[in-house]
Amino acid sequence: MTKRPVIGITSAYVFHNKFMEGVYTHHDYHKTIAKNGGLPIILPFVQEELAEEMVEQCDAILLSGGEDVDPSMYNQDPHQKLGATIPLRDKVELNIVKAAMKRNLPIFAICRGIQLVNVALGGTLIQDIPSVVKDSIKHSQTVDRSWDTHWVTVEQNSRLANIVGEAAVRVNSLHHQAIDRVADDLAVVAQSADGIIEAVEHKNYQNFFLGIQWHPESMAATDEKMNRLFAEFVKSAKKQFVQ
Repeated sequence: MTKRPVIGITSAYVFHNKFMEGVYTHHDYHKTIAKNGGLPIILPFVQEELAEEMVEQCDAILLSGGEDVDPSMYNQDPHQKLGATIPLRDKVELNIVKAAMKRNLPIFAICRGIQLVNVALGGTLIQDIPSVVKDSIKHSQTVDRSWDTHWVTVEQNSRLANIVGEAAVRVNSLHHQAIDRVADDLAVVAQSADGIIEAVEHKNYQNFFLGIQWHPESMAATDEKMNRLFAEFVKSAKKQFVQ
């Protein structure tokens, strides 16, 4: 039987009650990875020093959504509207990015993930879009997460444009933070009408490296353009797998 490439997916935190709490990853991530031929495994944020060992078990890394990135990670004080943060998760994932890049693994960063890779590479974040960005559109939708709610314009000749095949796409939106100062090694390849950065690519990375601000994993079941993002990511992981 042909083995599937192992896709490590970072995890958030959920508390049900004092008897039920722990790491959490929305099932749309692992369902979509499995649908496209990958073997999803969940990476818990346990200890910073375990990050490299976890990455060694993977053929690609998917940085998932979740809590706000603690502003101390990019040398800022907290905004009044800053949401819940977990500094340990931030530190573990920063190390995961470092270890994955050292091994030249495919990296797909979604929602919080795009923000985390920007911070990992030296960028900063808008801590609360409605408070900071004048005339911003609604980026935190209240309808089902699988529904699209706004347009995103995609840069021509980008990897993202080659995958989705269109200059503008409809996306869902579940965030109140976004990239502010873009890390030097990243190129902006998609924006919303209010100028919020919706996608980035690494300028020099020799493998798949894509950051997306929306949640394509929750649209992939009904939108082939969004599914192609995962198909290309897993395809890159398969190439890594057979080397």
